Amino acid sequence: MFNQKGKTKKTVNFSFGEQDQVDLISYSGLKEEANHIQIGDRYLRTLFISGYPYVASTGWLSMLINFNHNIDISYHIEQVDPLLALPKLNRKITELESTKRTMLKDGKVVSSEITDPLESAVELKDKILRGQEKLFQISIYMAISAKNLSELEKLTTLLETVMSTRLFYIKTATFQQIEGLQSILPRGENLLNQKRNLDSSSAALTFPFISSELVQESGILYGINKSNSSLVIIDRFSLTNANSIIFAQSGSGKSYTAKVEILRQLMQGTKVIVVDPEREYKQLAASVDGTYIHLSAKSKEKINPFDFSTTTVTGENSLSEHIQNLTEIISLMAGGLNSEEKAVLDKAIILTYKEFGYTLNGKNKAKKKQEFPLLKDFYKTLKKLKQKDLCNRLERFVKGSLSSVFDSQTNIKLDNRLVVFDIKDLSETLRPIMMLTIANFVNSQVKSQPQKRILVIDEGWILLQQEESARFISGLVRRARKYYLGVTIISQQANDFLSSEYGRAIASQSSLRVLMKQDTTTIKKVAEEFHLSGYEQQFLLTCDRGEALIIADQNHVALKVVASEKEHPLLTTDPREIYS
Repeated sequence: MFNQKGKTKKTVNFSFGEQDQVDLISYSGLKEEANHIQIGDRYLRTLFISGYPYVASTGWLSMLINFNHNIDISYHIEQVDPLLALPKLNRKITELESTKRTMLKDGKVVSSEITDPLESAVELKDKILRGQEKLFQISIYMAISAKNLSELEKLTTLLETVMSTRLFYIKTATFQQIEGLQSILPRGENLLNQKRNLDSSSAALTFPFISSELVQESGILYGINKSNSSLVIIDRFSLTNANSIIFAQSGSGKSYTAKVEILRQLMQGTKVIVVDPEREYKQLAASVDGTYIHLSAKSKEKINPFDFSTTTVTGENSLSEHIQNLTEIISLMAGGLNSEEKAVLDKAIILTYKEFGYTLNGKNKAKKKQEFPLLKDFYKTLKKLKQKDLCNRLERFVKGSLSSVFDSQTNIKLDNRLVVFDIKDLSETLRPIMMLTIANFVNSQVKSQPQKRILVIDEGWILLQQEESARFISGLVRRARKYYLGVTIISQQANDFLSSEYGRAIASQSSLRVLMKQDTTTIKKVAEEFHLSGYEQQFLLTCDRGEALIIADQNHVALKVVASEKEHPLLTTDPREIYS
């Protein structure tokens, strides 16, 4: 029950018992102290900015906006009538000029404490007279709250430290905490009345439009911003290029992060192709009815390295470019080639294609539709050219233990929205060759039918172990944008990756960088490559599983990768969750 103007009103019966309506929304009590207020079981302190830096710059209050604690910020901005402002400016200019002349007369050195305000006042007066600037009075108040006094003091000290790094000075509203609270509330009342004159350019820079938020409406959700709990939404295809790299220690959640992105890219109609060396994407492929291709020495699925798209989207013959890529694959099979051997290889490949009706001038007349040479046909050509050494080095792929891997025409298609290539059962020596073959096959397909696609290569450091594969993948990343393709390289070997010339080239050609937990042996190289601040380095050394620093072009944001309750079972490979 409560009384209002002498009238008695009845309470409303809620499901949790009869209570006074006001009691439901009001606090139990308020106690005012000199430098804080206690409201119920919470402690609140209001502070204001008393000192500003001399020069205003873009985002000069970003550290306040992104203060990652319980804080309410209130801006009060009032325009000053120029007719009132100009007399005050004239008076201030006169005072400063008089002080300056007195000091010069006395033989004293005129310091910047006099000259800087004088120059600013004269410049501001001229701009106001020309209509280029207006004058505003601005008040900025901050209210921090905590569970106890000890925590409140710590937050106050932390806020003072953070603000002082940008030359802002803040004070507690001593004996004015009630007025401070009322000035913070969304009522537009500036009872604290702590004002500072700023011109319109400086006042505009105080607005919280520059922060660590990263939201692109056409993008997908990557996670929750660690600074301010906002959503991190990125459209990688709207960046300078659509390429991405993910660096992390083993067990930090890099594959999980990649799968979160894949699932959400599929929802937007993006086609995704994955090279999976550790069989981590099988469950995901099954859950979305994707195509799962198991490549091994005994598998029925085949990719013919000599298979290529006969024309590009522009109608040009792509054989010439394909031969260059095929040279890298065969060089990898042969254990590396010198310049003379590459020349012989180039001649042999051209002759082999010619026998099947394919020429460099585009007049292709294959014996059968979509029939391409096989590795054994190329081997025969080498024999005719009497290249015994090259034949011996390639013999295991034609007649030896690996002869069943590249012995058939390509019998797979990339027409499903998700295609996963599982190469886990291939030997360590064969994996980079197969990864390169898959990448070349994808490259050939996207050139003939460009559409929104992503190629994900897990454990990408494997491709950097040999110069041939490193050179090829670096070229693929560089050219991907032309064909609406984004390449994602995932690696746990950040040092090895960035120590390679081609690895650094891939990193520089990737507009989206996802950096997860690092250790002391890798952080220096990562920090140098991506120009990380001390805070960002410390974050990468101490962050938890699933947390990352994401760099999208020039934007740096720390985030927590999140999946919904329905997404998580499709993505996790943790045996404790799968088999429990």
